[in-house]
Amino acid sequence: MKNVMGKLTGMTTGLMVCALALTSIGCQSWIGGQTLPSPHYLTDDIQYFPKGPEFRLTNTVRQLEEYRLQQEAIEAGIVE
Repeated sequence: MKNVMGKLTGMTTGLMVCALALTSIGCQSWIGGQTLPSPHYLTDDIQYFPKGPEFRLTNTVRQLEEYRLQQEAIEAGIVE
């Protein structure tokens, strides 16, 4: 009988630990059509990333074009 009570106590303790872990972790929840990552979403600071250009190398292309124009001007003798 003592062995059965020990197993029952161990299982009960294990279930309580699992239940406590699940409630304290902050699993995802679905509220108002939103999938929220944790209960702390109200205190989380919102990040806004403005939409940038789709072509990410715009500045590089512009610099290369300016460089080519400068090289052509030097070769033509316009600028020294």
